[in-house]
Amino acid sequence: MSDSSGTRTNAGLMARRAAALPRGVGQAHPLFAARAENAEIWDVEGKRWIDFCSGIAVVNTGHRHPRVMAAARAQLENFTHTCFQVMAYESYVELCERLNAAAPGSSAKKSFLMNSGAEAVENAIKIARAATGRSGVIAFGGGFHGRTMFGMALTGKVAPYKVKFGPFPAEIFHVPFPHLLHGITEDDSVGAIERLFKCSIEATRVAAILVEPVQGEGGYIPAPPTFLHRLRELCDRHGILLVVDEVQTGIARCGKLFASEHYGVEPDIVTLAKGLGGGLTISAVVGKQALMDAAEPGGLGSTYAGNAVAVAGALAVLDVVAEEGLCDRAMRLGEVMKVRFAAMKTRFASIAEVRGLGAMVAVEFCRDGDAQQPAGEIAAALKDEAARRGLLLLTCGVYGNVLRMMVPLTVPEALLEEGLDIIEASLEAIGA
Repeated sequence: MSDSSGTRTNAGLMARRAAALPRGVGQAHPLFAARAENAEIWDVEGKRWIDFCSGIAVVNTGHRHPRVMAAARAQLENFTHTCFQVMAYESYVELCERLNAAAPGSSAKKSFLMNSGAEAVENAIKIARAATGRSGVIAFGGGFHGRTMFGMALTGKVAPYKVKFGPFPAEIFHVPFPHLLHGITEDDSVGAIERLFKCSIEATRVAAILVEPVQGEGGYIPAPPTFLHRLRELCDRHGILLVVDEVQTGIARCGKLFASEHYGVEPDIVTLAKGLGGGLTISAVVGKQALMDAAEPGGLGSTYAGNAVAVAGALAVLDVVAEEGLCDRAMRLGEVMKVRFAAMKTRFASIAEVRGLGAMVAVEFCRDGDAQQPAGEIAAALKDEAARRGLLLLTCGVYGNVLRMMVPLTVPEALLEEGLDIIEASLEAIGA
């Protein structure tokens, strides 16, 4: 739809969208992209936006990184699709080899590729069940693991993901995720698992514990330093597999290729997606060799999984992360953001906590300086005011009261500061 001058407009396209798409497909900003470069996007009306969303932590290497674009173009000249299970290609094998070599821990690894984070999670659970002969899965309140039926069941946030969609698959159990701001300790979380073994499901029937090193949709909450160690010990004691969901935390976002490297723990299975493709659609499941071979031939895979163009992009992403030192840069960017937000916290009583790991940084908002009164309305007002000033932000958290920072790891420092200035000015404007 165009305005009277024949130019496409955001409002006109939003009207077409409303008529053509179901309302269940959400949209954070009423905007339509025309082009993007690194950490900036221009909409169909020609307005420039600073992007602190990265397509929800996908373009860690920035929009249209030249290496990723060149790799995709080169693959397009050869073929776009054969279905790896029909006729294979070397690049798929190479990507799995590189992920196997990079994954945390000394155990031999194997990998395979899928399309989305939700698919990676579902297949990780399939492998865990096949390898253990058990059915139960323990996940965490606030966790997010996708919008497929099993992914929703594993997700620990009702609205908007589970509303009207139940009942969900059985034998999935949730326990609290540790977060001292809200009075939940590691002991509380581990104790809740132990109580499950007494009250809900015997430990010998649990296949896996599924955990994010930093909860994403749940509020960008890093696991405490020893928490994954305690989960590892508990899993080893009961023959349970530790499955680490690194869909959002992986590929340098948290300052390591795998965020779990910060914790010094070797997972049994890891899921990756988002940043792996640099904007192209791909995910991966990486795990201990002895476990990954549990599924029967044909039990794993998908028609489009490991698409050749996306694989080429992913290989380029791994090169860029290494050559441009993006893990170290994520740590530096995270420190810049946390220092700025800590200074803002001294000015704005609505900021309850500043937290994060690497460049996965959050600001949680509350009412009247009381952390136990979540203020989703402040986070929403901040997002909207920042957008009026040319900055794209997203919120998260069970109460929608958390600002999450997902800047491209290639963002120029001046652009980062410009965006942070907008956030501070927006907080002033909304009277936070």
